[in-house]
Amino acid sequence: MKKKNNIRQRDPFLEREREQYENPLPSREFILQMLTEQGAPVAEEELLAMLQIEFDEEELFSRRLRAMERDGQIMRNRKHAICIVDKLDLKKGKVQGHPDGFGFLIPEDGSPDMFLSEKEMHQVLHGDVVMVRQSGVDRRGRPEAKIVEVLERANNRVVGRLFEEHGIHFVVAENRRITQDILVAPGETGIAKPGQVVVLEILQQPNKHAQPIGRIAEVLGNYADPGMEIEIALRKHDLPYEFPKDTDRMAKAIAPVVSPEDWTGREDIRILPLVTIDGETARDFDDAVFCSPEKGGYRLVVAIADVSHYVKTGDALDREAILRGNSVYFPRRVIPMLPEELSNGLCSLNPKVDRLCMVCDMHVNTSGDIERYRFYPSVMHSQARLTYTQVACMLAEPDGKLAKDNAAILPHLQDLYALFQKLLNARAKRGAIDFETVETQMIFTDQGKIERIVPVIRNDAHKLIEECMLAANVCAADYLHENGHTVLYRIHEGPTPEKLEALREFMKEFGLQLTGGDDPQASDYSKLLKRIKGRPDAGLLQMVMLRSLRQARYEPENVGHFGLGYEAYTHFTSPIRRYPDLLVHRAIKAVLHGKQYKPARKWSELGAHCSMTERRADDATRDVEAWLKCFYMRDHLGSVFPGTVSSVTSFGMFVSLDDLYVEGLVHVSELGKDYFHFDATKHQLLGERTGQRYRLGDRVQVRVVKVDMESTKIDFVLHETESADQGSLRKEAKKVGESKAGSRKSSVGKKRRG
Repeated sequence: MKKKNNIRQRDPFLEREREQYENPLPSREFILQMLTEQGAPVAEEELLAMLQIEFDEEELFSRRLRAMERDGQIMRNRKHAICIVDKLDLKKGKVQGHPDGFGFLIPEDGSPDMFLSEKEMHQVLHGDVVMVRQSGVDRRGRPEAKIVEVLERANNRVVGRLFEEHGIHFVVAENRRITQDILVAPGETGIAKPGQVVVLEILQQPNKHAQPIGRIAEVLGNYADPGMEIEIALRKHDLPYEFPKDTDRMAKAIAPVVSPEDWTGREDIRILPLVTIDGETARDFDDAVFCSPEKGGYRLVVAIADVSHYVKTGDALDREAILRGNSVYFPRRVIPMLPEELSNGLCSLNPKVDRLCMVCDMHVNTSGDIERYRFYPSVMHSQARLTYTQVACMLAEPDGKLAKDNAAILPHLQDLYALFQKLLNARAKRGAIDFETVETQMIFTDQGKIERIVPVIRNDAHKLIEECMLAANVCAADYLHENGHTVLYRIHEGPTPEKLEALREFMKEFGLQLTGGDDPQASDYSKLLKRIKGRPDAGLLQMVMLRSLRQARYEPENVGHFGLGYEAYTHFTSPIRRYPDLLVHRAIKAVLHGKQYKPARKWSELGAHCSMTERRADDATRDVEAWLKCFYMRDHLGSVFPGTVSSVTSFGMFVSLDDLYVEGLVHVSELGKDYFHFDATKHQLLGERTGQRYRLGDRVQVRVVKVDMESTKIDFVLHETESADQGSLRKEAKKVGESKAGSRKSSVGKKRRG
């Protein structure tokens, strides 16, 4: 025993292990240290002896080694000896499949992506975590990788369509990044019929010599069934869509009204005429606002639902909220972050009922600058549930019927509007970037089909609420920063050096310049936006500027928000639908009580996770909208529409239709009899012989020639270049294609392409 203790006394993390375990094992760090000291691979028996692992500890120690293998710290060689991965020149990363069969390794350490050939992709599926060794360089100069070991399988279930050929059943995944057909084990089709959409449970993962095999676990229905696009997206993107029983029970057990004991330590602001202002279809109301003039400026009160009072760290509601990360808003359906009892009930600031809230109470001066603020928990009573349309109407027609019906509220709305003008001036002074983008809304028939797609007009009421929320978010970031409390900041970095250089080169062609040198600020972008406003090519120039910027994300390290021009920014105003906002509320409460809030996971892990769930939600909603638009466009086959080139690639250009707000592809082969070369810097395709140029932002007329529901792709041809002969040839080709589509080419036993 003495010898064992002497060996383990060398472990630099012994105390940490003692705190976590009654009978501590050697730490991961110490195991790696001992392996490093040996200078060569070590057999497991040798390592057990080296660390004096006793018989009753062997199983637990083996589990620790397996965990280290899964995390890519160690691996076994052909002789089953334990090796340190860092000594083997291996890289750990995630597999990203491509619809054409090849793939890439996205290294965990942030180094350049590595190419995975079709042969390598045969043994893995999109999302798997693997260990690779560089095997060479591909013809494009990219590092090429060979898979050494699969550490983690990402796909236990796959959603797709069931097919049958020669008595063999297989599933084609809806996720086009999974290119292998998955065989269904004999007798495991259940009640599923060929052509139906199913959920398949994978029984055997792919390897070098065999395709994956699975069993049908669930039948979703036929492809064109109403709502099927959402059912597919939920499973394809692994979105949690059913609340576990413990979460459901906990939500239902909470009293549906504010109880007297909830008032403890709260300020009563029910006398303030707070109102909510949201869209017509909104059902969860996070925020309420109030404004009144006061000496030297305005008092702005932003009251936010106090979700943190009901959802405690580590409880069933919290665990599910972390998993979801955010609510997901599909056309006609919402997947909420919290159960309806909270999201649409007790945590929604519904009118004429008492609600618990967290308040950001600000004094904004006449220049639109926030001079002071304070946070406090409170009880409020919303006076009205207003829509953006109603507020815009009342502000525009103060003597109208709607304004007269809301006479008690109108003066406060007018005060809010006066403050909004000041905040807009401050925004302009700060140099925040204000891109003019068009959001759309789908209008459905009673049968669930799209009737039309319309632009969402952002009126001053939208912008007014946006400025109020920005003000409260900035105060939250400042408050936690000043008090030295860790939090998830909403960060947005400026352009990378490569994108900045490409943007400047592009702008030179138009006689324009982005100021700011090697480190431009938001104000430099704003100046350039003002210069191009009103130009016929303004849409093109703005699109290129927008694409030069990086994606916003959540991080505990504050690097500021480039687009908004803030040194520190976080999300405080939507805790019903965003988990980072809930964390901010908990942190503010902790500071108010002189404490530090410790979340269930590390801050950095939470930031990465919440950024991922946000992207996941965006991808899922994009998939659903693409499917619905394809369904809609089937009624417009053969029609001609004007549109704008919205993207240019090596294989063609995407065109966004003016009146329909739908995007489709004009393939490079449809551009004319010429060799077209893609120039990424100039965002154009240039004809080698004719000099014909197609560039981002160009205006074109296109004809809808194909709608593929399975791949959610819409194909256009240029109408102005289409001759009668070409048209008849295409029709003939289409007939041939349709007759072939009736019998799908066999892909059993080999990989599917495209």
